[in-house]
This record gives sequence, structure tokens and C-alpha cells, in this order.
Amino acid sequence: MNETLEATQFPETGKIQNSFFKEKVFPFCGAARPEVIVGPEYGVDVSLVNLPNGLTMAMTSDPLSLIPTLGLRESAWLSVQLMANDMATTGFTPQYAQFTLNLPTTLGVHDFEQYWQYIHEFCDRLGIAITGGHTGRFEGIQSTIAGGGTMITIASGEQMVTSKGARPGDILIMTKECALIATSILALSFPETVTKSCGTAVQQQAASLFYETSAVEAGLIAGEIHRHTAAVTAMHDVTEGGVLGAIYELAHASGCGVEVDNNNLPIGDAQQKIGALFGIDPRFCVGAGSMIITIKPDILQLILKQFRQKNIQATVIGRITEPSQGLILTEGSSRHTLQHPGADPYWSAFFQALQQNWK
Repeated sequence: MNETLEATQFPETGKIQNSFFKEKVFPFCGAARPEVIVGPEYGVDVSLVNLPNGLTMAMTSDPLSLIPTLGLRESAWLSVQLMANDMATTGFTPQYAQFTLNLPTTLGVHDFEQYWQYIHEFCDRLGIAITGGHTGRFEGIQSTIAGGGTMITIASGEQMVTSKGARPGDILIMTKECALIATSILALSFPETVTKSCGTAVQQQAASLFYETSAVEAGLIAGEIHRHTAAVTAMHDVTEGGVLGAIYELAHASGCGVEVDNNNLPIGDAQQKIGALFGIDPRFCVGAGSMIITIKPDILQLILKQFRQKNIQATVIGRITEPSQGLILTEGSSRHTLQHPGADPYWSAFFQALQQNWK
């Protein structure tokens, strides 16, 4: 990607990238306050603010989803779960949430009631109190994004993990598989096309991945181990840009190099086949539900055992290196520089399928 273009222009769709953030956003973040110990940073899921008595407040924000081709329940699941995944990178669950709903005028009262009750249900399951927000319908909104939300938790600052703590010598682990959310949304949104091209079994397998898109349990397991060992050094959930984008971001946030074994990246059969149908690479596609975790080598067997006991797939995919060694993707004897993929290819695949009237 051309760094100058990246720095001065928005991507066509999706999240902004590092150079744009550093040039257009980061210098302009209001007043400097000493209690803000982690503010806006590229590749960092949460902000941290020191409170009295050794406590720290973690905060994270994300868009809310309202995807007609997916459904109200599924959209509500994404709205709650993707923010909760971000918070789980600290090793804790969210405690409080605020939601701003900017709804299309086509959304009726009955559908809103259903959507909001699902939001309540999923927050209640996670122990999250909804403490406020703003709700309205507005002309001209024709997006799958219906506003935004913020989640907050308060805990001991010494026990919180971020994506900034990886250090050379750490082992890099990935939970679950690549492109869980991208694959499942495409299969659920275009079931006839996927079934016709890939078969019923693949469509059903891909659709079943949807409720695998929570990384909260994995984050809590790693957080509990960290509280006993201080050996979980960083966590980052896999969102836009896929697992390789997440690794790139974690390495930049931690100021380290990384070496990733491409052959170890877990990509399921459904992801491969649906990726081929939509012309996208699962390694670079939004993968909510997966977590990348860096650990000290001496707890590797412990954390893998804990994940196995909870039936969470976990795979060693690389190691953290010195910054001077750069970001490297290996495949057999081949070594390539790991580049950020730029705009997530899922977005264009989804909207192109809509425009082509895929069913």
C-alpha cells in the first residue's frame, strides 16, 4: 500500500489504517490528563484510566450492527459481542455499556423492540449493565451500521492485559480459526448462492460458525492464568484485516518484530471454499471470535491445557522477535515481509454480492 495515500485518504470502506490515524486523529485528542495511562493507539483494543485505590477503568467503543440480510437477533449479537471481545483482551468482562442508536426510518416499532430486547438479553448474559445512551431514527441512513457503543470495566490495573505488552521470546497463539465472522455472515446472507456453489454441508457448516464469534471465554481463561503467573503478555482480538492484520497491529502496538508460520494458521474447509467463491483470502478477513495471545514459553502447556478443557481450539502460530528482525511471514523455506492488508476484503465482497443480487 502507498504510505502517502494511506496517510491522506480514507479507505473506500472499513477502518482507517495506521498512517491515517497517526496523521489525522492521534495529534488531536483533547486535553492531556495524567490519569490516562493508555489512550488512543493503533492496534490497541482498550483505553485505560487510573482510578483511586489501585483500580483502573478500561473502555472500548465499536459500531453497532443492523444487517437486514442477517436478522435482528444476529445483528444484536454482533453489536454486543464485538465490543465484549475487545474488553476480553484485558482478561476481564465488561461491566457497563452505553449505546447510541442511529436507526433508519424504515425500522418499525416491532422490529426495534425485538432488536433492543436481544441487546438486553446478550448484555444480561455477560453481566453488563446498560447505563444509558441515545436513540433516534434519521432520514438517509441506509447502512449496516446503526450507531455505536462503549463498554467499561473496572478492575485492578496490575492485572489487566493489553495488546502492548508482547516481548521478544514470547510465543504467539491463535484461538479458533480464521475468518469466522466473515464466512458465517456471507453464508447466512447469501444462502442460496453459497449452497448452489459450495453445497448444503458447507453452507450449514459456515452458518454454524456465527455463534463461535465470541472470544470472551478465551480472554477470561488467559486473564485468569495471567493473574496467577504474570506470563500472559498481550492479547488482541481478530477483527478487520483478519488474523494477519491483527498480528501486524499487535506487533506495532508492542514495538516488536514477529515471525508467523503461514502453514500453522488454522483455516477451516468452509472458510476456504466460501473465500474462493467470494474471491477473498480468509487470513485477511474480519475474524471476530478468534484471539491472538502472546505468552512466556513456560506457561505454554498450561494455557493449551486450559483451552482444551473448555473445547477451545488453540494453535501456536509464531513467536515475537526483536524489532530489528521485522515482521515476517514464513511458508516452508520462504520468508516474506508481513504487510497490513489494508481495507478488509470482506466489505467489498459483501456489497458486491448485494449489487449482483446474490441470494
